[in-house]
Amino acid sequence: MSTIKVKVNGKLVEAKVEGNMRLLDLVRDKLNLTATKEGCSIGECGACTVLMNGEAVCSCLVLAEQCDEAEVTTLEGLNDNPVTQKLQKAFIEKGGVQCGFCTPGVLVSATALLTKEPNPTEEQLKDVLEGNMCRCTGYQPILDSIQHALKS
Repeated sequence: MSTIKVKVNGKLVEAKVEGNMRLLDLVRDKLNLTATKEGCSIGECGACTVLMNGEAVCSCLVLAEQCDEAEVTTLEGLNDNPVTQKLQKAFIEKGGVQCGFCTPGVLVSATALLTKEPNPTEEQLKDVLEGNMCRCTGYQPILDSIQHALKS
């Protein structure tokens, strides 16, 4: 057991963590930030995507101890982010959400891309979506939603 200090959604958190605790478990179970979902547990589906020091990561693949002195942002921490707000509005308008399970990871991934690259190519958008599995939409409504957000 070790104690880590991590800034989560702008707030400094001190937490006791087991050596095998994942960032996903810290976020969901200890901090009750449940937008981050557990899907595959092997980094393939993207449902658990969060930002760690500004980079999109699968929180199921990161040990909580690796987050000591890091900054972690979940979808809840992006509520006031103008990029995320545009994306959320576009997802509603363009039907980019069906069951919603993948949506938090997609929004976090898309926010990370659009924050770094405000005018991405379609190929860059497809690349960022590649890390997020959606079993409902067939991806086109998600892509359409992101492109709609870019135009607004």
